[in-house]
Amino acid sequence: MIRSLRNVESFDEEAFEQVHESGKQIVSIRLNPSRKGQRSAISDQPEKIPWSSNGYYLPQRPSFTLDPLFHAGAYYVQEASSMFLEEVLKQTVDLAKPIKVLDLCAAPGGKSTLVQSLISKDSLLLSNEVIKTRVNVLSENITKWGAANVIVTNNDPSDFQRLENYFDVVVVDAPCSGSGLFRKDPSAIEEWSENNVQLCAQRQQRILADIFPSLKDDGILIYSTCSYSQEEDEEIADWLLSRFSISSLQLSIDKAWGIVETISGKQKAFGYRFYPDKVKGEGFFIAAFIKRSAGIALNKEVKSKKSKPKTNADKVSANEIEIFNPWLVNADEFFFIKQNEEIIAMPVHLQEDLAKVRSVLYIKKAGVKLGTVIRDELIPAHELAVSNIISPSIARFEVDKETALQYLRREEIKLGTGHKGWILLTYQQLALGWVKIISSRINNYYPREWRILNK
Repeated sequence: MIRSLRNVESFDEEAFEQVHESGKQIVSIRLNPSRKGQRSAISDQPEKIPWSSNGYYLPQRPSFTLDPLFHAGAYYVQEASSMFLEEVLKQTVDLAKPIKVLDLCAAPGGKSTLVQSLISKDSLLLSNEVIKTRVNVLSENITKWGAANVIVTNNDPSDFQRLENYFDVVVVDAPCSGSGLFRKDPSAIEEWSENNVQLCAQRQQRILADIFPSLKDDGILIYSTCSYSQEEDEEIADWLLSRFSISSLQLSIDKAWGIVETISGKQKAFGYRFYPDKVKGEGFFIAAFIKRSAGIALNKEVKSKKSKPKTNADKVSANEIEIFNPWLVNADEFFFIKQNEEIIAMPVHLQEDLAKVRSVLYIKKAGVKLGTVIRDELIPAHELAVSNIISPSIARFEVDKETALQYLRREEIKLGTGHKGWILLTYQQLALGWVKIISSRINNYYPREWRILNK
């Protein structure tokens, strides 16, 4: 692998080898700006990540699994270099406007939660993962982030051709050979090969060709990898510019950050490389492009596939709305649908978008699941508990860390409260989930599939 990098821009072989041999690990998190009190997740004098408004380095790696704030969605554990996506978006997109953003290869959800924190509440984020075994963890992390303006899908990139000229921004954090993760994950070294690099480059081209029709004219395409290989980085940029009506965008970067700007060999496209010996982060590459009009693939006609609308959602009755409305803040800002007896809330302005997406894609999750209405009572869903749309008037009970961890393990807990019925359990004022007190019994409703298994 080292041999293939010797002619790459600003590659310092000696420094590169030293930083990998050091065994030093960089730990970073990004706070959730929608969560009050989330700063308690970091030290008193944290080191800020310079290209991220909510990103911080931690002096050491704590046990995130045993931190209730992590489960409450107070922060996301994300590699520092990849947080540079924020800077790219801020320099290329008017984030104050209502926009539609697709995060195509989204699991486990780092870039999606970052994007959601940046876009306006009138915008839509569609977070997709093609691998079925990975879409569940994506849905879980989106749920913990608490936002209602997100749709999670489980589709192949080619399926998005049915949404022609739909997205203002498409983020493709493409599957790659993973050489940028060698320090973080030494096992990645064993899996790397020049043949795998070529296979990844071919797959990256297919993904980009499939997704390109869904990007609007003048829309922004952001491409990234955790690979150092030019075949997966600058040469992909050259391929894009030679095949599509698209232009490369140059970014403004602070020299003190240590990020290396590169220019591709054939089409002179701008790219940005992160070397672990130059930045406090792992290996990363990112580039931004703007789609020009008539931006279909050269020598290839892209045809939009037709699909019949999916109509497997039921209407929510006025009586049901009256029952769950008190659980929501600003309930009139949402519309409601029922699927498999579960009621889902989404912002009113996204009603047409949800219908359009449902007509052509498989949706894993949309908006916030409120729960089910049974005998004139709302049985609240966990999504409602950790969402940003729950009413502050809902009964809450603050617990200490030991009780919080018992709850997160789905163990029996004891609470010193005379309240009966549904209670929202909180830790440091952040919601953990539901319990229901019936007589002397407390039922733990934390999702079984999310429970902490270690002590």
